[in-house]
Amino acid sequence: MRKPYAPGHWRQMGMDGSPAIYDLAIIGGGINGCGIARDAAGRGWRVCLCEQHDLGSGTSSASTKLIHGGLRYLEHHEFRLVREALLEREVLWGIAPHIVWPLRFVLPYHAKLRPRWMLRLGLFLYDHIGGRRKLPKTRVVDLTRDITGQPLKPAFTLGFEYSDCWVEDSRLVVLNAMAAAELGATILPRTRCVSADRRGGLWHVVMQNEDSGATTALTARALINAAGPWVAEVGHTVLHGKERLPVRLVQGSHIVVPKLYDHPGCYIFQNEDNRIFFAIPYERDYTLIGTTDRDYAGDPSMVHASGAEIAYLCRSASDYLRKPVTPDMVVWTYSGVRPLYDESGDTAAQAATRDYVLKLDAAEGATPLLSIFGGKITTYRRLAEAALGQLAPHLPTPTGKHVGWTAKTPLPGGDFPVRGFEAQVAAARTRYPFLAESHLRRLIRAYGTRIEQLLAGATSFADLGTVYGADLTEAELRYLVRAEWARTAPDVLWRRSKLGLRLSKAEAVRVDEALQRILARRETAAAG
Repeated sequence: MRKPYAPGHWRQMGMDGSPAIYDLAIIGGGINGCGIARDAAGRGWRVCLCEQHDLGSGTSSASTKLIHGGLRYLEHHEFRLVREALLEREVLWGIAPHIVWPLRFVLPYHAKLRPRWMLRLGLFLYDHIGGRRKLPKTRVVDLTRDITGQPLKPAFTLGFEYSDCWVEDSRLVVLNAMAAAELGATILPRTRCVSADRRGGLWHVVMQNEDSGATTALTARALINAAGPWVAEVGHTVLHGKERLPVRLVQGSHIVVPKLYDHPGCYIFQNEDNRIFFAIPYERDYTLIGTTDRDYAGDPSMVHASGAEIAYLCRSASDYLRKPVTPDMVVWTYSGVRPLYDESGDTAAQAATRDYVLKLDAAEGATPLLSIFGGKITTYRRLAEAALGQLAPHLPTPTGKHVGWTAKTPLPGGDFPVRGFEAQVAAARTRYPFLAESHLRRLIRAYGTRIEQLLAGATSFADLGTVYGADLTEAELRYLVRAEWARTAPDVLWRRSKLGLRLSKAEAVRVDEALQRILARRETAAAG
């Protein structure tokens, strides 16, 4: 194991001054790219990953935050996808118990929509095809008596309750990147791949740093295009592909409103247009509602929830809830673009497959290029295994861990004792009595056992330095810069946490100023 890494440091040149040779170069720092980087580095391959912006700043931070099989995919006969996703729920819960935890969902029976027998059959399959061991099974709910029926309109008297899991999606990305770096991978956020060409049996890659503008070259034995909604653009403009890749961009938007009910359960609702959407408790004081599904034709970096989408989600939720949801209640929205593989384009957006598709270009001995389409955050680990399975014949014999190791090795901070999350809270409460209970729980939910690194040396709350709003301290900012590549206020407030919901605009500016001071001190220390 290499010594603790410094984000941003990497092997730029070989011993003779030539570009460094990697086994694998990855374009894209979303969940797929970072998941592949972790798996490949663990197997002993030399890996470099570049991401044009912050890690997980695109589609991977705009999900519904669920580790789930995708109940509605059964309707589209995607049984392989559903089974694989269901199998992954407890795997991911096991390796990341700080950012993954179980949820219970209630599906109210709507007499005018899908028939009762269809719901029962779908949930029976959901319970039995995915190797469920720890999660509770489905049960029928009398909504006239159960607490989950209280927020609903009186017309809904019967429901079905089943299990899935929550995930802090953007943190899952960062933790995979951290794990990859600790295994020797080079991780380069804010570094855009500007060109990549095949020459002499290698990929020759040129990258440019977003902040400094400096360019650096490297070579790699294989290249992965995991650019998400930019996969076609990268394939055409950076990799000089002769044909446009068959990508269908589908927008999904979410709204956040003040808490709509007091119990911890979640809802999955059906719409008359055959779509489904969720209502989920969010950040203690809010409810998350989403998502939409519609084709998107613009720049993925400019995607945002439209007024029509906000109105649609409010109207849809109001069809079920006693308390109407209106656009003026919305405190935050977010939106992402899914890059789905779709050669025909003749289906509705919500019917297009969410399964991942891997396309390998290595004809006639060409240096391999693997392009990645689609996928769910739930199946990122299996996608990584499939991707490396296709590339392994073109790479040196691996010298590290065996295939499947990522299912058993905890992600950073996830190395909990057998007793689980509450035991971590109890132990930390004894060790850090100066932290408020809500603060302590938030830190353990975000960092798990890495809380010890964040709080290293602190014996009082004052030791954590300036408080920038809510319970965000200078010590946490220093940790995020040092260990998680954070550089701006959005990195901290919207991706590595959701404290943006609790801080004012003025406080967010102070956070940004504090980050720049921390970065400047680090650069001065490194130069000295």
